[in-house]
Amino acid sequence: MIIRSPEPEVKILVDRDPIKTSFEQWAKPGHFSRTIAKGPDTTTWIWNLHADAHDFDSHTSDLEEISRKVFSAHFGQLSIIFLWLSGMYFHGARFSNYEAWLSDPTHIGPSAQVVWPIVGQEILNGDVGGGFRGIQITSGFFQIWRASGITSELQLYCTAIGALIFASLMLFAGWFHYHKAAPKLAWFQDVESMLNHHLAGLLGLGSLSWAGHQIHVSLPINKFLDAGVDPKEIPLPHEFILNRDLLAQLYPSFNEGATPFFTLNWSKYADFLTFRGGLDPITGGLWLSDTAHHHLAIAILFLIAGHMYKTNWGIGHSLKDILEAHKGPFTGQGHKGLYEIFTTSWHAQLSLNLAMLGSLTIIVAHHMYSMPPYPYLATDYGTQLSLFTHSHVDWWISDSWCCCACSHFYRKRLRSNYSIQ
Repeated sequence: MIIRSPEPEVKILVDRDPIKTSFEQWAKPGHFSRTIAKGPDTTTWIWNLHADAHDFDSHTSDLEEISRKVFSAHFGQLSIIFLWLSGMYFHGARFSNYEAWLSDPTHIGPSAQVVWPIVGQEILNGDVGGGFRGIQITSGFFQIWRASGITSELQLYCTAIGALIFASLMLFAGWFHYHKAAPKLAWFQDVESMLNHHLAGLLGLGSLSWAGHQIHVSLPINKFLDAGVDPKEIPLPHEFILNRDLLAQLYPSFNEGATPFFTLNWSKYADFLTFRGGLDPITGGLWLSDTAHHHLAIAILFLIAGHMYKTNWGIGHSLKDILEAHKGPFTGQGHKGLYEIFTTSWHAQLSLNLAMLGSLTIIVAHHMYSMPPYPYLATDYGTQLSLFTHSHVDWWISDSWCCCACSHFYRKRLRSNYSIQ
């Protein structure tokens, strides 16, 4: 007779069809606020209409309802990001000189915007080289596209269409997770499962897939570009993915397949996974083989980290136990109660995340010019200055996030100090 251990109980953590899908509220501006719903008295009404629409704390004090609104709003934000990216790629495909820049990035400036000849405005267009007149851009998109292995406008068009599809999927996901299958509060407070999925799924598999793209697409294409091969003569990306013999002509270790990996003879892969350090003398950027190695390494670390925390099976760490067991020499039991604070007040959690991201942005701003991650970014001084200014000097991102961290911390103290009960 075999005695089996009882299966772990997995609770259903979503509500089905909690809120009916209706467009009736669209005809009632300010329906979320009793004051705004009365109608405009002054122009302040217009600003409050926009400002209070996402002030979910003022709509309700139900933490579960607030959590659901924030969660679905995240998908809306992702949809906007994909839509914006699609626009950038479309501009690169339709209005830019990307293919000309790709053939001579040191003498031709990047441009993806041409001012139409309306009442003399075409005077804004400048000669960026290669017979192209337009406004020189300083966003760094051309350098990112080259590092990704994009060699034609058709590929930019396809990527733009893909981003539009993902924008639509994100909009659908936002609707689905609010109207059809809305998570319960316990789902939002299950931080161990959240960490496991974010570490292993988002960061681990995300880094692994990008490392795979760099190895199978970016590296071989950039090797041809660095050798001066015409971008139109370079094989298409899918040919490198499907034809291992083609890749083996550039990196001989591909002839041996996965055998060196399983026999622990990893040094065989040193022709495309390197640890050179410094900058590529041809492009002025980090060695792409170094960055591929980097993404593969952190993917492994994140995949391991994604199995650290306790979920349904009782194996692993508990964040609450870790926090309460920590007793510093000066703080004593200062970490006790932090778990409850960060799982019952989203303002506290947002404050911590904004403070960390704001600090990280300052680090990224400095690394962007001292360790340029993309080809020919180091020699495009306008782009270097713009990226650094955007992230750090004028504090557009870093200081804004640090200030927001303080404001949400005090908002938690003043308005949203939900009791543990």
